[in-house]
Amino acid sequence: MVRPRSESRQLVVDERSESEPAAELSEFLDLYGNRSQRLVLPPGDVALRYEASVEASDDPDSVDLHALQRPVEHLPHETLLYTLPSRYCLSDELMGAAWELFAGSPTGWGRVQAVCDWVFDHLGFRYGSSSPLTTAVDVYRDGAGVCRDFTHLGITFCRALNIPARYVFGYIPEIDVPPSEQPMDFCAWMEVYLSDRWWTFDPRNNDTMPRRGRVVIGRGRDALDVAMVTTYGRIELTSMEVIAEPAAATRTSPGQGP
Repeated sequence: MVRPRSESRQLVVDERSESEPAAELSEFLDLYGNRSQRLVLPPGDVALRYEASVEASDDPDSVDLHALQRPVEHLPHETLLYTLPSRYCLSDELMGAAWELFAGSPTGWGRVQAVCDWVFDHLGFRYGSSSPLTTAVDVYRDGAGVCRDFTHLGITFCRALNIPARYVFGYIPEIDVPPSEQPMDFCAWMEVYLSDRWWTFDPRNNDTMPRRGRVVIGRGRDALDVAMVTTYGRIELTSMEVIAEPAAATRTSPGQGP
């Protein structure tokens, strides 16, 4: 799952997928409307490449300090799924902690922002600090993680507070922010339902200005629903390169990676 979604804020202009050696690809939309690819890999070394041009909104993440939290009885039916515990977001286990930490914060936008502030301030970003089995409860206890862990904990707190929250997986080019010293990677953030729409919040990048150029690959309950690769059988990832940048920028590795 590396293909961007086609929706109102982003349009996939062109794209190319290939594997070496060649493997037949089939494409489908999953339960959440994410564009997925399925293939059978031959034994031995396999290289997968994907490249696309996407017209994305140049507007920064929207902000509305007056966005309201809706009572559960007034939430749209389709948002209720995102108030429930899921594989990595054990909101039932952290419900007590969430209310102890955030009951005094203003409802609506202010409460979600308080969650993001707390997660950013109390977690250290550390590669290798989590594994595919790490849940939000583990992250809360250990105090460290990567962007997916920051997002899982933010979602978990929001759901424990009866605020619908969903996981988003995608690309974030470095626009209007200092370049990172670390190699680019896929990114995770969350969307929270307030007033009458979904809003973008990013616990990992909470200290920066609202970001521009986000490109959504997938949405779901947590990282389980939008895993970059789901495999059946033994497989070892030996290397990965992710590139997401404005079209006017000079590519460092033409034709390699997203």
